[in-house]
Amino acid sequence: MGDQTIRIRQWTRLEYDRLIETGFFQAGDKVELLGGQLMVAEPQGSRHAAAVSLVADALRAAFGSGWYVMTQLPVALDDESEPEPDVAVVPGTAREYWDEHPSRPVLVVEVADSSLALDRAHKASLYARAGVPDYWILNIGERVLEVYRRPVPSPEVLYGWGYAEVQRLGLDATVFPVAVPTAPVAVADLLR
Repeated sequence: MGDQTIRIRQWTRLEYDRLIETGFFQAGDKVELLGGQLMVAEPQGSRHAAAVSLVADALRAAFGSGWYVMTQLPVALDDESEPEPDVAVVPGTAREYWDEHPSRPVLVVEVADSSLALDRAHKASLYARAGVPDYWILNIGERVLEVYRRPVPSPEVLYGWGYAEVQRLGLDATVFPVAVPTAPVAVADLLR
């Protein structure tokens, strides 16, 4: 057998949206477009589902009115990425996004149980490339919040961008979102 080249089909966000509109995916299919590739999301366990709700509640309280806290909804990051982060915060209200998905979140949170490697490598690089200033990974297994800030070019990572500042915060810590630096969020409120 000779050498065979494996060809991977890259998708654009426009093509992905057309697949959704035409009913290509079945109800309940958990698929995200990440860097031009269709990724199947892992099923959610009870800890993951509860943590998503706790994060959303804490962020709604911290951000207040004038901010839309979305849970597991699409974000139009760029021409080849439309992830559905566990929680994202964007300016405005849901009504303002009737005709198109939000594209500039000020904060994205991924809840990681089995998805930690994907969230740290793939998603962190995509969010940094899109200029998301504040990216958090709620690491359920280690019971810490990983906070990623200051997107910078980084040629050694997957999508050419990473975060210059990374912190790991334990249960006794408090974090202040970049977009609302006077609004404390207790890490313990995200995990209990």
